[in-house]
Amino acid sequence: MDFHNQTAVVTGGTRGIGRAVTEAFLAAGGSVIATFRSNSDAANTFKAELGEAGERLTLAQFDVTQEDQVTAFWDGLDSTETSVQVLVNNSGIRRDHVMAMMPTKDWHAVLDTNLTGTFLMAKAGVLHMLQARYGRVINITSPAGQYGFEGQANYSASKAGQVAMGRSLSKEVAKRGITVNCVSPGFVATELIDDLPADAVKAHKKSVPMKRFGRPDEIAYAVLCLAAKEASYINGATLEVTGGL
Repeated sequence: MDFHNQTAVVTGGTRGIGRAVTEAFLAAGGSVIATFRSNSDAANTFKAELGEAGERLTLAQFDVTQEDQVTAFWDGLDSTETSVQVLVNNSGIRRDHVMAMMPTKDWHAVLDTNLTGTFLMAKAGVLHMLQARYGRVINITSPAGQYGFEGQANYSASKAGQVAMGRSLSKEVAKRGITVNCVSPGFVATELIDDLPADAVKAHKKSVPMKRFGRPDEIAYAVLCLAAKEASYINGATLEVTGGL
């Protein structure tokens, strides 16, 4: 896949799956604007580790849950005439509790980051893409949105919302050459699941037919497939990358 002369915005693009997606776009010749919220040292270290490829990586620090910050980011791109062809909504957090004991603040934190952040970035992103009548929007969702997992009512709700919102948006912008799809990773070995107890990790691996967790680069490959120009008739779809979960 060739992404020369294309720019991708990857939210949460400096760690975990987002980092792998950033690396994949760069390896395919593209330029990337990787957003992050807080850890600037880690983001700058990541950019430095990329060597020459890092020259095509721009770091942008802001909070995707804050509309004024999201608007300022996209306005900045427009003011510099930076054209974005691909938006990957990857920012996500977990705050697990059984629902009866879930603090309301943890409900809002997860919904705000995973769902409202996707809404705000996609809302501004498609307006940017409409000018060129071309674009690819890809939401990183989860099987939790389909099956629901114990202790993850907030996370499951946010991920189901991403899929439903993506399908609605896909119908609204299809005639303008913009596609909207989702990638649904199963259990992937990233820091997002580092806090899982050992017995839970063992049980989750047992539930996967391939008997292992996925790698971030395996998810990134699926993202690039949907972001390619050749994926012009894939719209409103959810691609599961779960090892057969």
